[in-house]
Amino acid sequence: MSEHDHVAGYLAENIATLRRRRELSQEKLAELAQIPRSTITHMESGSGNPSLTNLCKLAAALGVSIETLLSRPRKASSLLKKDAVPVEKRGNGKVQVHKLMPDKVRGIEIDRMVFTAGGSMAGKPHLQGTKEYLVTLEGCVSVSVDGVTWQVEAGDVLAFPGDQKHGYRNSGKGPAQALSIVLPLPYPTGG
Repeated sequence: MSEHDHVAGYLAENIATLRRRRELSQEKLAELAQIPRSTITHMESGSGNPSLTNLCKLAAALGVSIETLLSRPRKASSLLKKDAVPVEKRGNGKVQVHKLMPDKVRGIEIDRMVFTAGGSMAGKPHLQGTKEYLVTLEGCVSVSVDGVTWQVEAGDVLAFPGDQKHGYRNSGKGPAQALSIVLPLPYPTGG
């Protein structure tokens, strides 16, 4: 099978899946994209050879990038068993960082951090414009951000600019766990 056949198959599956998820008929999608319904039918069958203009219109109508349309389809659901979750040891081995996102998405990270007593680690500044949300699940985690230290106890949530220099420390006598969620935030438009 040629690369063209693979891409045509990916395109066909992605269009059909995205259209069904949005509860659109081929006719409604054609109307939104301002292209003939027959063009969508050909693309969904894997026999179409769409122009770049039609791909752009279709991607815009579905709210995705052209890359998403042409990439290998992602399964809607996946289970990552606990033994397969990647774990990084940091802070001289006193902190385990469990990487909870199996998909690589620019600017987004979800990690579970497990600290031994006295464990600490420097945070890695994230992409500019991101915000980090840290919720302590067990114990108390001290988070230093831009010269200020916050005591985040079990159940507390600390939100801070993810692109700033920061660090974490288990400030209790027993183990501590925290969940870190990093998200890109849109820039304020003023107003």
